[in-house]
Amino acid sequence: MPLRFTLRQLEYFIAVGESGSIALAAEKVNVTAPSMSSAISQLEGTFGVQLLIRRHAQGCTLTPTGERFIEQARVVLAQAEKLNDMANIFTGSVRGSLRVGCLRTFVQFIVPQLRRSFEKKYDSIEFQQTVLDQEQIFDALCTARIDVALTYDMALPNDIKFQPLCTLPTYVMVGADHPLAGSSKLTVEDLFDHDMVLLDMPHSADYFLSMFRAMGFRPRITERTPEIALQRSLVANGFGFGISNMRTVSEFSMDGKSLKFIPLRTTVPPLQLGIATSRATYVSLKLQAFIDHCREVADANQLPGLVT
Repeated sequence: MPLRFTLRQLEYFIAVGESGSIALAAEKVNVTAPSMSSAISQLEGTFGVQLLIRRHAQGCTLTPTGERFIEQARVVLAQAEKLNDMANIFTGSVRGSLRVGCLRTFVQFIVPQLRRSFEKKYDSIEFQQTVLDQEQIFDALCTARIDVALTYDMALPNDIKFQPLCTLPTYVMVGADHPLAGSSKLTVEDLFDHDMVLLDMPHSADYFLSMFRAMGFRPRITERTPEIALQRSLVANGFGFGISNMRTVSEFSMDGKSLKFIPLRTTVPPLQLGIATSRATYVSLKLQAFIDHCREVADANQLPGLVT
C-alpha cells in the first residue's frame, strides 16, 4: 500500500523542527496551530513513527527519528522545487516561494525597498525574509533553511558561493560634537585617544578590531552592542566613535541626533556586500531572477539606503 503524505505536511514538520514550537511555526507559515499539529500527527501516523516530543508550554523537540527524517524531508521538498522550476521554465513564469536571509546590520536600510521593487517585477513570488547574523546565515544556507542571503564577504566557508555587488568603504562614525567631527579623513592612529562604541556581532567585531590589531593597538572600548541602531544612538550622544562600513542616506540616529561619517584610511581591505548561496543549492528560475535583480540595482548604483 503506497504511503499517503503531502508536501505541505513536510513543510509544516520542518517549520516546527526548526523553530522548536508549533505555535511559532504556525505563525511563520500563517496557519493555525491546531491545523499544523494535526498535519504533523497525520504525518507521524502515515509513517508509524514519532517525530516530535511535545512538552506542554515548553515547545517541541525532535526525536532521534525526527532528526533523520527532517534531513530527508528537506531533500524531498528540494526535489519538488526542481519539478516546479521545470514547469516555470516551460511556461516562462517566475513564481513560488523565495526564502532570503538578510544580515542584521543592514536589513532595515536595504531590504524593504529592494524587496518591493523585486515583487513589482515578479508579482507571483512569495518573498520570505529572515534576519540573521553572519554565522546564522552560513548555517541556514547549508541546511537549506534559506535559498539565498544578502551579506558581507566576512569569514566565508568553502561551501558558500559569494557574488559581490558593491564595495563598502570604511568610515569613522562620530556625533556632531565629537572632537574628530571636523576631520575630512582619519587614520587608525587618530582614534587611539578616543573611546569606542563597538558593534559587537559575530565576525563583525573581529573585522573592526582587526584594523587596530594591524597597528599593534587595542582601542578603548567603552560600550558594546549587537544592535546597529543602538550603536548609532550611543555615538550620536557622545559615548564614543564607531566604525562602520554602512554610510546611510540618513545621517541621524534613531533619537534624531546628527552623525558624521568620516572616511578611514586602513590597511584592512573594505568589505564587499553581495549575494551568498550554498554551493549545493540548485539555482532555480526564481533564485536567478532575484540574483539578476540585485545585480541590476547595484550596477545602477541604486542600492537603497546607502551612500556607496
